[in-house]
Amino acid sequence: MNFSFNPSLMAAAGIIALALGTSGCGNTGNDKKAGAALSATNMDTTVKAGDDFYRYANGSWLKNNPIPAEYSRYGAFEVLEEENYTQLKTILAEASADKNAAEGSVNQKIRDFYNSGMDTVKIEKNGISPLKAELDQINAFTTVADVQKMLVLEHASGNYPLFYLYSSPDEKNSNQVIAATYQGGLGLPDRDYYLGTDSRSKEIRASYLKHMAKMFVLAGSAPDQAAKDADVVMKIETELATISSTRLELRDPKANYNKTDLAGLEKMAPGIDWKGYFEGINLHVTNEINIGQPKFMSGMAKMITTVSVADWKVYFRWDLINSAASSLSTDFDKEHFAFYGTVLSGVKEQRPRWKRMIDQTSSSLGEAVGQLYVQKFFPPEAKKRMVELVNNLKVSLGERINGLAWMTDITKKEAQAKLAKINVKIGYPDKWIDYSTLTIGTESYYTNNKNARQFEVNRSIAKIGKPVDRSEWGMTPQTINAYYSPNMNEIVFPAAILQPPFFFMDADDAVNYGAIGMVISHEMTHGFDDQGRQYDKEGNLHDWWQTEDSKNFEAKTKVLVDQYDSYKILDSLHVDGKLTLGENIADLGGMNVAYNGLQKALNGKNKDEKIDGFTTDQRFFLSYAQVWRANIRDEETMRRLKEDVHSPGDARVNAIVYNIPAFYTAFNIQPTDKRYIAPENRADIW
Repeated sequence: MNFSFNPSLMAAAGIIALALGTSGCGNTGNDKKAGAALSATNMDTTVKAGDDFYRYANGSWLKNNPIPAEYSRYGAFEVLEEENYTQLKTILAEASADKNAAEGSVNQKIRDFYNSGMDTVKIEKNGISPLKAELDQINAFTTVADVQKMLVLEHASGNYPLFYLYSSPDEKNSNQVIAATYQGGLGLPDRDYYLGTDSRSKEIRASYLKHMAKMFVLAGSAPDQAAKDADVVMKIETELATISSTRLELRDPKANYNKTDLAGLEKMAPGIDWKGYFEGINLHVTNEINIGQPKFMSGMAKMITTVSVADWKVYFRWDLINSAASSLSTDFDKEHFAFYGTVLSGVKEQRPRWKRMIDQTSSSLGEAVGQLYVQKFFPPEAKKRMVELVNNLKVSLGERINGLAWMTDITKKEAQAKLAKINVKIGYPDKWIDYSTLTIGTESYYTNNKNARQFEVNRSIAKIGKPVDRSEWGMTPQTINAYYSPNMNEIVFPAAILQPPFFFMDADDAVNYGAIGMVISHEMTHGFDDQGRQYDKEGNLHDWWQTEDSKNFEAKTKVLVDQYDSYKILDSLHVDGKLTLGENIADLGGMNVAYNGLQKALNGKNKDEKIDGFTTDQRFFLSYAQVWRANIRDEETMRRLKEDVHSPGDARVNAIVYNIPAFYTAFNIQPTDKRYIAPENRADIW
């Protein structure tokens, strides 16, 4: 239930994604011609470019596009997401109507999974009954051994009370897959919600208690008992939160690398029968295990014996009901949304069921759906154009590295070697996941979800002790995002992001370099941000920097931290410059590298020649700014400021462009303008 972690992503070598909390990064409309790539009607030119470039570029769009009831944020991301839903709906509508799909085929599994989720009559009839066997096991707890047995059963089925176990490349031997653990067990998205003394945290805790009590009543408890049970869960989760690392601490790769073996884990966390646990999840390679957060694992294992069995029964019951809620009848589903959607993010209405089932099918059978998506919607010429852009931007980043006055030649040489070895994946995998051992049927939607989770657990466990498969992808082709993997030293661009506003097949270079060019450069720069720079060209956690260069880097990044720390949101809140540092470095470096790449692509062309009234440089910066436009609810803003390593959209624009000299020239920014930064105070890293 821990919202700060996704085992499937971690299994893909700790990927660093372009955007969090949405499946899309998009734009309005489907215009793909050069003249339609940017629209002045989206701008608000009553705002000076030097005062607030984000609103100058997007002000009219923001005024004319209120947030739909089903969204917590609505902007360029979500508009493209809507287009993606339309495409995926076509695929799943065809699959759901395919009565001739052979039993055991991928088409049969897609059909039955999607249809089981859309069969609301059967889901309503089933109510909570799909959980009966597991609830009976929990209710039968009498000993600590029973608690541990249930922990094994839940983890083996892909549900993760207390902590996560997953497969991952060894941080210091990136060609080998080992077992790894990660803190968990929380029903709220972050430890600080339990421990914070601010009014928002208190409000959320109070709402969470009410929510749990309502869910227990729906599951059959009397109201008085439900309230008592909610208090029990809150007490256990608060204790888990107390021993959990902060999000900032979780960003330190070295602090979260603590490799041991079975004997070492038994000594570290003696409250659990670890040999029995590993046998229960069918893991027989236990000579190398990375314990991400030792303090948490030790404290959690101690709690196994200090918390009463009666209280563990309540906690495990809650964990199961909460994790299954969206697979159950409407009363559970709606109450789950009322808290996690409305209270936490301010969303007014649930998305239509067909969208939710597209998401779940696309997640559970990701590459199966991805194959169909690529066949229908990914033109081969897009991949060819992307290869050209990547190659040009690699050269651009190399030139930027060579020109760094603050870095020694020794470190530059290592940086160039790492850059040269960055692997690039575009569109879709060369080898698809084999779903032949996954059983999907018509028994129940919950069962299909459970089977899909268990399939992923088995797939992950099977990798441990084997060489890393570098052909694997950490995102599906239909995901509107991109990522960098430090362990794999690779950048990955799924097919779905290769469309407007990121990628225009027929647009001028300025627009594409400001959008997809920046995305490419952003991901490459992650290899050299405050986390990525700690990994060498092979993807190993290894310090390849000269001491002097590390000190210079930290001094330069402090400028960026201070700028973001002072960036105000909602009057009284501000961005956390340290939490968002990696993404901010990648944004700043991405823009510098993309701009340099654009100059190379122009190859002497007249930069002052205008399209739609804007010069080449102006179009570059406007293209970047319009990618990040979005209206966002206050609740979602507050949530993201606490949880998200990405800065808000307006900060991703304003806190970046005013550091770039070319921007000042392009829009004639003057010292009297509100956001003007004196040259000596600007951040400049990569």
